[in-house]
Amino acid sequence: VMYMSLFCFFLLLGTLFIMFFIIVHWDDVRDGTFYLHVAPSSPAFPTNMMSVKPNLTIITTHLKHDRTQTFTQSSPTHLELRQAHRRHLIRELCSANSSFNFPGKFKTFDQIPSKALDHLSVDDHHGVIYCFVPKVACTNWKRVMIVLSQSLKAPDGAPYLDPLDIPSALSHNATLHLIFNKFWRLFGRFSRPSMHHKLKNYTKFLFVRDPFVRLISAFRNKFVLPNENFYRQFGSVMLHRYANISKPPDSAQEAFAAGIRLSFTHFIKYLLDPQTEEEKPFNEHWQQMYRLCHPCQIEYDFVGKLETLDEDTEHLLKILGMENQVRFPQGYRNRTAANWERDWFTNISVADRRKLYDLYEADFRLFGYDKPETLLDE
Repeated sequence: VMYMSLFCFFLLLGTLFIMFFIIVHWDDVRDGTFYLHVAPSSPAFPTNMMSVKPNLTIITTHLKHDRTQTFTQSSPTHLELRQAHRRHLIRELCSANSSFNFPGKFKTFDQIPSKALDHLSVDDHHGVIYCFVPKVACTNWKRVMIVLSQSLKAPDGAPYLDPLDIPSALSHNATLHLIFNKFWRLFGRFSRPSMHHKLKNYTKFLFVRDPFVRLISAFRNKFVLPNENFYRQFGSVMLHRYANISKPPDSAQEAFAAGIRLSFTHFIKYLLDPQTEEEKPFNEHWQQMYRLCHPCQIEYDFVGKLETLDEDTEHLLKILGMENQVRFPQGYRNRTAANWERDWFTNISVADRRKLYDLYEADFRLFGYDKPETLLDE
């Protein structure tokens, strides 16, 4: 009788433990995402790049809800080492042990207001989160996200399958993307737990670019040719403050017809003027990349660069298991080149160049771009 009682007791205890385990991990069990997670602090590759050894390396990448890919190889490829280096650099500079400080470094994710999470695009179908940075191939990556999420139907009623078929203007339509800053409206008090769940389980990526070249690209795109929206919001203000035009023309068309053009010098003075951000935050096209994507609060799985776009895109699509499903569109031929920097900064004083570097230093350092010494020391 005693043995039977003990047996019943342990059977009941075991049943209760199993029920508790299922309740705690119900989200993972329901979505098919239950697996053992590598601790977030553990790098996917050796952090000391000089100590990589030729013995077998097992690399596990968690994808979507029910897919875990494991690659076995003799040693990491140069593309994997490149990713390891980029991610390690961010972790190192975001660490409390680093002497490099910048605004927002020590915030937690929950201290970031929802309105500042407006560049994190989610695809629940494939378990992907993309932080889009304007002027860094974001139009084409948004097209890819629309194809993956099947959020837009072609004229024949079927979802778009080729990113190239999606009109450029439609790719920026906010209604076609599930963005983190929409979560409060969709999920209410469950919005933050939902974000945390996705950040833990989804593959997170972003693409970045040399900060100064990105500024040149933004200026060319928004101010070199007539752009009524940007002229009204920013161009007329810059002309009034920095070109000594007391009453700028009402439209970009009128300004161009009168031979009034905004210069790159005016644009840089606008960025350096403390009054600019006292009035409102930088526009997304020239806001610092780290302020758009919060790399110290979000541990990205993949950091791509425009300078290595083709290789990085191919590598990422392979990691996601989509290399045969998605064709990434080709970039523009008139893409702003890095070797144009000297020409564009000719009329910018060295003092202003240094102030501009200070303003964007976190982007340069976090994402591994060399300090432009020749521009700053002339």
